[in-house]
Amino acid sequence: MKILVVRRDNIGDLVCTTPLLAALKKAKPEGWIGALVNSYNAPVLDRNPDLDAVVAYRKLKHLAPGESALGALGERVASLWRLRQAKLDAVVLATPGQATRGLRLARWLAPKAIAGFDDGSPAARSLDLRVPRGDLERLHEVEHVFSLARLFGIDGPAPPLVLEPDPLAIAKARTALGGRPGRTIGIHISARRKSQRWPVERFVGLARALLERGARPVLLWSPGPADHPQHPGDDDKAARIAHLLGSGAIAYPTPQLRILIGMLAVCDAVICPDGGAMHLAAALQKPVVALFGDSPVERWRPWGVRHRVLVAPSRDVGDLGVEEVLAAYDAVVAPA
Repeated sequence: MKILVVRRDNIGDLVCTTPLLAALKKAKPEGWIGALVNSYNAPVLDRNPDLDAVVAYRKLKHLAPGESALGALGERVASLWRLRQAKLDAVVLATPGQATRGLRLARWLAPKAIAGFDDGSPAARSLDLRVPRGDLERLHEVEHVFSLARLFGIDGPAPPLVLEPDPLAIAKARTALGGRPGRTIGIHISARRKSQRWPVERFVGLARALLERGARPVLLWSPGPADHPQHPGDDDKAARIAHLLGSGAIAYPTPQLRILIGMLAVCDAVICPDGGAMHLAAALQKPVVALFGDSPVERWRPWGVRHRVLVAPSRDVGDLGVEEVLAAYDAVVAPA
């Protein structure tokens, strides 16, 4: 049996899909399990033991300066044509919040069946295999996505998240740490949504407090300038924090996702806003302190690891104080 799982959105979404991939491979070890993703989130699936193939296409907004959009589109068409020629048994549309996202593409791939979520729309009713979308506010994304496993005769709870770091990226991270003593605490400062962003001075206060406790904070962030039109980064914010901290903290650039995963893999705990880095840390089995703004905690909290979630009454991360975050950190790294 040949099954293609489609998950073309963000990093955290793809991380939350890995239990479904693992269950499909376990149930059908002689089958072919593939994933169709974008080049931005594809490194999440590097070395994934449950996949026979990862097909990644490049979004035009992710092209490097000077790269040909026509060339990227040509690569995409060639990849999709190869999938069509593979004579797939099933294409699984694995995005719960958008029940029929990718339906036209799935039909073009000409599988024997298309599986996805039923949101009651006419398009969703045209799916060959479907499960109810469920309550997006109350079920975790892992639980939502894993409900698709029932369509293939798979019952029981979802298995753990799967993420295999690059050994070379781990070695690079350890070299950057330089053998300094103390717990290594990853502090990821970036968030796409305004309500998820913590101010510079709070990050500085947190890092100083961790240094006083003998820990070694490592600053991590989304690379690039803040005014990048397609995918803004936090280079300037990281530089301001590093300047205020002086030699105390390690500022670790992560120009590639595999580099970020490598550093998270060697951290003892991670403090970050809700986002892709949080889910990566959870997949690496790291204790997490997560700062949530207005996104639903039940759906997006760290999955399968010791964690604390902080939510201000205003639903704005900017209203959380340093002491609150430190108390959550103490509870995570030294549970009673």
